[in-house]
Amino acid sequence: MKLPWSSLLSFSAVDVVKILVTALIIVLVNKIQLVNDRLSALLIALPFTSLIAMIWMHQEKQSTTRIANHAEGTFWFVLPTLPMFLVFPFLLRQGWGFWPALLANCVMTIALFWLTVITLRKFGIDLMPK
Repeated sequence: MKLPWSSLLSFSAVDVVKILVTALIIVLVNKIQLVNDRLSALLIALPFTSLIAMIWMHQEKQSTTRIANHAEGTFWFVLPTLPMFLVFPFLLRQGWGFWPALLANCVMTIALFWLTVITLRKFGIDLMPK
């Protein structure tokens, strides 16, 4: 699949507003983490990014089929990321440095991602169409 880079890298005023609103949410959650790490974890666990993306998709008048595909794809793509939230703190508590633990988790997540894609294809769910 060839990406239309010229379209992807051109930003309108609406795109700038989307960036600012999205960034504001991330910064606020990060600020909350400074005083309450459990509350910030709860807020991050909420699918803010997906909800915001679906709102932007709706505002852009994208079809309900595209929005539904986004929501369903998000469900399947979240699954291979979940082990990271247990393995990463485990590695840190075992004395791993931040960057090596993060790198190990990225490699693990990529492997689990592709395993999920390959497994789901056998059940007729194609997350990465050719």
